[in-house]
Amino acid sequence: MRTARRTHGFTESVIRGMTRLANEHGAINLAQGFPNFPCPDVLKEAAARAIRDDVNQYAVTWGAARLRNALAAKYHNWYGMAVDAMTEVTVTCGATEAMAASLLAVVNPGDEVVVLEPFYENYGPDAILCDARPVFVPLSTTDPLDLDQLAAAFSGRTRAIIVCTPNNPTGRVLTTAELEAIAELCRRHDAYAVTDEIYEHIYYEGRHVPIATLPDMRDRTITISGASKTFGVTGWRIGTIVAPPDLTDAIRKVHDFLTVGAPAPLQEAVAVAMESLGRDYYDALARDYKQRRDILCRGLVAAGFRCTPPQGAYYVMADFSDLSDLPDDRFAEWLTKTHGVAPVPGSSFYSRPELGRHAVRFAFCKTDALLEDAARRLGRLRD
Repeated sequence: MRTARRTHGFTESVIRGMTRLANEHGAINLAQGFPNFPCPDVLKEAAARAIRDDVNQYAVTWGAARLRNALAAKYHNWYGMAVDAMTEVTVTCGATEAMAASLLAVVNPGDEVVVLEPFYENYGPDAILCDARPVFVPLSTTDPLDLDQLAAAFSGRTRAIIVCTPNNPTGRVLTTAELEAIAELCRRHDAYAVTDEIYEHIYYEGRHVPIATLPDMRDRTITISGASKTFGVTGWRIGTIVAPPDLTDAIRKVHDFLTVGAPAPLQEAVAVAMESLGRDYYDALARDYKQRRDILCRGLVAAGFRCTPPQGAYYVMADFSDLSDLPDDRFAEWLTKTHGVAPVPGSSFYSRPELGRHAVRFAFCKTDALLEDAARRLGRLRD
């Protein structure tokens, strides 16, 4: 009898499991990264209009023309990238599918994929689904990336490196020098940079530099992003991929057989948002998230956690060693049930669970009022 070899050893998403636990116990869900506030009216109005206009059938498999054109214009306006909407853009069912489709398109059995850790929980399984071996390199929240250790992780079998900046779960923003070092290794080893840039507009320090804009990287970079975080519509599942034509052709074939296409009316709405929202929207997005970050970080420190305020994204990795001797999974469960605040166990972001046993991750994509409430509940840990 055949077995499901590719998924052997996989577990249910820890993040979504914590959401279910939070719901069962009426806890404030700071585990899964979805906002509890409305998206901009322009998206809601455009989506409703598209539905009223009967945009109900399949869009072109690789994405509605209006959205692809809007995305190409955005990359040109923001980053100076010349992107061909017809041959270099693919729209997917979220950035999660974009990563899976991209790796399945370019990674072969026996290849190696370099992953900076801690990492978003899908990256390792994505590599394994390609019958590749993930090779993990530590990424500190505060210290520079160890470039010697990174170089040692590359070999003749390295096919790609997954780069997420701002990073989930640490909030770390890679510097231009670090990105240039990654680019140099990709060029030296003829490897691809597969970049998760879903938090590209949620910055508090530094600036966003797409690796594709660095010298000689345009043809060896797959740039992934989407609407979920920028517009607060995680349930819409609109992801995007920008890649050179030969890679795009391969990615589109995989995408077609994975999901066929993203929701047609919602693609139209995201296109409208990209066309109409100016720089002031993106500036306000980062400013509002910085305020939310500060509320949560103050509350965590006051409660006895140790944490470094993130440079970007909307997560905080917090060390609870001074509060409890419990392992991270039991601590997260106890905090959810007893104090009504749900985090994610830190071990779910590491290749070896022991590396995250004293940490949990909190998401602060919530209203100020909810974060203040969470801070008050966490404050009772001192009682």
